[in-house]
Parts: sequence; structure tokens; C-alpha cells
Amino acid sequence: MVRGKDLYEILGVPRNASQEEIRRAYLKLAHKYHPDKTGGDKDAEEKLKEINAAYDVLKNPEKRAQYDRYGTVDGQPFDMGGFTGGFRGFTEGFGEGFESPFDDLFDMVFGSGTRSRTGRRSNAQRGNDVETTLTITLKESAMGVRKKVRYLCKEQCGECHGTGAEPGSRPEVCPQCGGTGQIRASHGFFSITRTCPQCHGQGKYVSRPCMRCGGQGRISTTRETEISIPAGVDAGTTLRSVGDGEVGIGGGPPGDLYVHLQIKEHPLFERKGNDLYCEVPVTLSQAISGTVIKVPTLIDGVIDLSIPEGTQSGDLLRKKGMGMPRLNNRGRGDLYYKITVEVPVRLSKHQQDLLLELDDLANAKNYPKYWKFRELRDKNFD
Repeated sequence: MVRGKDLYEILGVPRNASQEEIRRAYLKLAHKYHPDKTGGDKDAEEKLKEINAAYDVLKNPEKRAQYDRYGTVDGQPFDMGGFTGGFRGFTEGFGEGFESPFDDLFDMVFGSGTRSRTGRRSNAQRGNDVETTLTITLKESAMGVRKKVRYLCKEQCGECHGTGAEPGSRPEVCPQCGGTGQIRASHGFFSITRTCPQCHGQGKYVSRPCMRCGGQGRISTTRETEISIPAGVDAGTTLRSVGDGEVGIGGGPPGDLYVHLQIKEHPLFERKGNDLYCEVPVTLSQAISGTVIKVPTLIDGVIDLSIPEGTQSGDLLRKKGMGMPRLNNRGRGDLYYKITVEVPVRLSKHQQDLLLELDDLANAKNYPKYWKFRELRDKNFD
């Protein structure tokens, strides 16, 4: 039993504090010394008893006035150990114009957003999101396309229409929680609220479960929907289709569908950012003399490509603005043709002799890299 402590000092407020200031100070301290925060520390538990006892007096204008005048309540010295009320005591005995701090304290300790204005938790739950993977071609990613997507999800049971009850019956108020979806258990001077194990927070109990869905109100099914894929998407892009996820519970909104895109490898084109690369083999004579050849594009058909005289293997020839579209209609990347000079194979003796004759007639102007290498080869380096 603790006597003689000043109630205002316990809550850390001045004697002229308003009722709202007292209330806020109490909530702050009650949250700080709550067993969930202190791990059941005995000193913290005793401190919380003092805080609760002090607030039990100061929250009531009549008791507070008596305490301010006489330093006692009901003619008895103030006794901290006499406070034994649980959370229910927080909601009782408030003067006119005061609201219970219990809801605020509950939200501070256990989190907010799950209680309704009436104090009951909402039974409506948002449906789960669903993820799936869709593979498209490089051309489809360049031009944009609408594609159908098939995926597994849970939909409302058509037999019971989502109630979970066998046709001809209906869900009943849960007898264990009285329809609140919650069970309140007292632990010392605290009351802890948890989800009702019988109705799982729904507040309703199905005595005759639907045979098709087993009382769940939902069944697993394969759904098909069509999504729009914008031009320019790349591999790894995730598209969101709002409301195409699993059906909600208890009237809650549906979840969303997330589609992760994969792109097939193209036999001719390779994508790097918004640019495209295409390897083009040319003959030795085409590279030597120069020519114009037909080459493909991804979305612009076949075009002419000029091969300059003396083109080397690895040279890149650019076609500006003929690559991948950028998202949001911000133009296109470039298209690069990488030239590969193909060395002839399986030549006849006559063909080989002709090439050797060409080499005999060639000089450093014809083969600058070759002759430069020979020059460096014959020098002595340290």
C-alpha cells in the first residue's frame, strides 16, 4: 500500500492542468508501462497501478475537487493499493463531457484501424492479392498488346453466395462472442481482447456449413482476365489489375492481381535498355567493295542498309529512332546492326589461289592493321 504521493506528480502534470491534459498524460504513461511493453516487469506493474489509481481520481471532477481541498477521497487517505479495476474501470465513472480513454489506449498498444466507431471490430476483410507470370514476345513488348491471363484465386461460392451456410440455412450469431468477433480475457487488472476462435472474428457462426465450400464462403477456381500491356515494357515489369484478386470476406473489397512479365528471347534482336542490336553477317567481297543489303527491323518491316567500303567485323551501323518505344510515348531508342565479316570456308584450290594472288598484290594501304602488327613484331621491346 502506497500513501502520501501527489497524484499530479504521478501523472507528471501541474495542478492547474486541464482534463484533456490529464487524459493525454495518463494515456502516455499507461502505454509506457503496459506489460506488453515492459515484459511483465514487477516495478513497472506497480508503477502502472499508481498511474491508474491517480487517474481514477483526477478524471472525475468531484473526486478531483475533494482531493485538491482535503488531500483525500471520500474522507479516506489516498491509497494506491486500493485500485484494483481492470480496463473496464477506464470506461466507467467519467463525468459529463468526458469520453473513455480505453479505445485510444487499445489502439496505442495493439494498433489501430481495426475497430469501428461502435467499438466492435469490422468483420469485412479485403481479399488477398494474387500474383502470376505472363510471357510475351519481344515484338509484343515493342508494339503493346492486350493479353488474356489465367490464374488461380478464390471466388465467392456460387452455392451459398458467400455466406458459408448450406442453402436453406443462414449464419447465426456466434454464441461464444455474441457477434462481436472478439473474446475479452482478464489478466490481473488488465483485459486482453483476442479474435474469437469459434467464428474467427466474423461474429457469425455457421452451424450447417455449405457442402461445396466447407463453410468458407469461397472456392478456389481458375479465372481468366484480359490486361493491357503498354508498348515499351521490359522484362521484370509488374502490371497491377485493380480488383482482379481474391474476393473479400464479409463484404470486404477484392484484392488486386499483379502480373510479372517475362519476354521470350528473339532469334535476331537483343534488347539493351531502349536500344536493339542485330548481328548481320556479310561476305568478304561485300565488306571489301561495299554494298546495300536488305535487313529486318522489329516493327518497321525490311529496310535497306548501306555497307560502306572496307567495313570491318564488329562495326556498328546505327538506325536512329528504330529501337524500342519508350514508355509513356517518349520516342524510341536506336537500332544497331553489328557487322560480322564472314571468312569463306571449304574453298576450292582455284579459289584459294585467287585469294593468295590478291594478298600478293596488297600492301599496307589495303591491310593497315596487318602491316602495323608486322612492323611492331620486328622491333625489339624492353
